[in-house]
Amino acid sequence: MSTNPAKFEHTSLANARFVDVNLTSATFSDVNLGSASFANTALAGATFKDTNFRDASIEDSNLAGMTINGILVSDLLDWFGKRK
Repeated sequence: MSTNPAKFEHTSLANARFVDVNLTSATFSDVNLGSASFANTALAGATFKDTNFRDASIEDSNLAGMTINGILVSDLLDWFGKRK
């Protein structure tokens, strides 16, 4: 395995497919993932900062321990469920 990490800078990977790829500890900065699809993807411990989630959808996913601005998503869902 290479000891030098791959670098993709000022590059278009539009319509690329990543299957069985390890991106542990990868850094994404100024990246456009618009209309991207993620399935069977591990994001445990990932951090999203200054990220545009407009019209994003999370479906059939494990949200245990996930926070938004320091608030547990499970608490938010419980709170909204009680308001109905």
